[in-house]
Amino acid sequence: MLVRLLGSAAAGVVLFLSFPPRTLWFLAPVAVALVVLSLTVPGRDGRTPGLRAGASIGAVFGLGFFLPLLPWIGEYVGPVPWIALSVAESVFVALFGLAVVLVARVPLAPLWIAAAWSATEWLRSTVPFGGFPWGRLAFGQSESVLLPIASVGGAPLLSFAVALVGTALAAAVTALLGGARRRVVAAGLIAAVAIPAVGLALRPTLAGPTDGDRTVVVAAIQGSVPRLGLDFNAQRRQVLDNHVRETLRLADEVDAGRSPRPDVVVWPENASDVDPTRDRTAADEISAASVRIGAPILVGAVLANPDGTSTNSVLVWDGAAGPGERHDKKIVQPFGEYLPYRSFFRLFSSYADSAGNFVPGSGDGVVHTPVSADPDAVALAVGVATCYEVAFDRAPAEAVAAGAQILAVPTNNATFGDTEMTYQQLAMSRVRAVEHSRTVVVAATSGVSAIVAPDGTVTSRTGLFDADHLVATVGVRSTTTPATTWGARIEALLVVVGAAAAVVGAARTVRRRREQGQGPNTDD
Repeated sequence: MLVRLLGSAAAGVVLFLSFPPRTLWFLAPVAVALVVLSLTVPGRDGRTPGLRAGASIGAVFGLGFFLPLLPWIGEYVGPVPWIALSVAESVFVALFGLAVVLVARVPLAPLWIAAAWSATEWLRSTVPFGGFPWGRLAFGQSESVLLPIASVGGAPLLSFAVALVGTALAAAVTALLGGARRRVVAAGLIAAVAIPAVGLALRPTLAGPTDGDRTVVVAAIQGSVPRLGLDFNAQRRQVLDNHVRETLRLADEVDAGRSPRPDVVVWPENASDVDPTRDRTAADEISAASVRIGAPILVGAVLANPDGTSTNSVLVWDGAAGPGERHDKKIVQPFGEYLPYRSFFRLFSSYADSAGNFVPGSGDGVVHTPVSADPDAVALAVGVATCYEVAFDRAPAEAVAAGAQILAVPTNNATFGDTEMTYQQLAMSRVRAVEHSRTVVVAATSGVSAIVAPDGTVTSRTGLFDADHLVATVGVRSTTTPATTWGARIEALLVVVGAAAAVVGAARTVRRRREQGQGPNTDD
């Protein structure tokens, strides 16, 4: 049992190594194969792990993955939240371990095991407190040959494809170790190769940076912050001034002919934590910047509500006319933007009361910006997924279904310091670009900001902690991908298949044990 646990822990670390900023995406299916082998290969006594052992092996695999993936959670608040979240997420992976034990002997087991992985990803992306999708297999595949699969079935199908390559590899190794016929081993290897081949075949179908109905010029502003950490925005006015200053610097480059004039400018989340709808000085500053650059600005701002709550909003600020349409963040972050069960969780950390009192917005996530002084000109429909929202399939999908022609991801990563969090989040934007065939404009306070083409390539990016800007001519697209239409349904199907396979496997196990005159196999 110790060897199995060590093997599963090592598999978790291998899965972590497949995630950005590393480009070792091919390690993800290897990690899945390793943990499946830990769960299914018979020991010296000829027995495979029982239910308790399967859950333990799955949990250790989860810890081996999440502990090195998520230390940014505790960058400024200590290790307790980081470890607690890693343990909580590993509980879901323990369920995967149970599922593997149940379905390992069902015909076509690699298919059902991969579907079981999809089911556990869906579950942990849903509960508790709205779920936590970080670390889905799809989000480690931004450099992968499998990435184009996202255009067909979104992140859920991409995760399933990665898992299926891994389970097919495990099946081939198991067959080889068991002395199976060559054709059985070959079948597993062929399946493991065929799926990447599908990804390669889909690559030419992806849109390029300027493909579309027309083109527009977009800009992302990264003003940077006076300090990192939880008090990064203690100098709220300075943060706003930084973004105004960088926008004016871009305006100077436009006037000098070194840069095209943008049709729309995207500022990050929290660019103005001084509420510009209540503070005249902030409003005047933003208006002056918009007039100077000659384009509307999507301003990430914190707005105060009369009841003492706040909204994390993106305002379309069009020159002297001021604010127009807005997107209020709909998926707010538990334990950051709000604290569930505040009186309970403050017992565990003095930082609990640092959580905000934000309330979720509503709407479809789309704002419209003028792209010309001509009032009859066609407005640009921008889908907004603010920071944490980009991790959830429904946020960009709803916006694109509602007519979004490009996507914007204003984000603030200053509270996570010099960690891998920003690279992990950028990878999500790359998956979303392919998933919906849309340019994605990522604007971060302190980095990394980027322009992502519809084929997932990063056409330009900033460094960390630099005050900088990006300008690009991008295609405006109105067509939708199969993933936009069918992604949620495909995920539902995979979840049902995974759950049904576990039920069938459990029934077969009970029947087999009864025939043998034994109880359920829960031994290690």
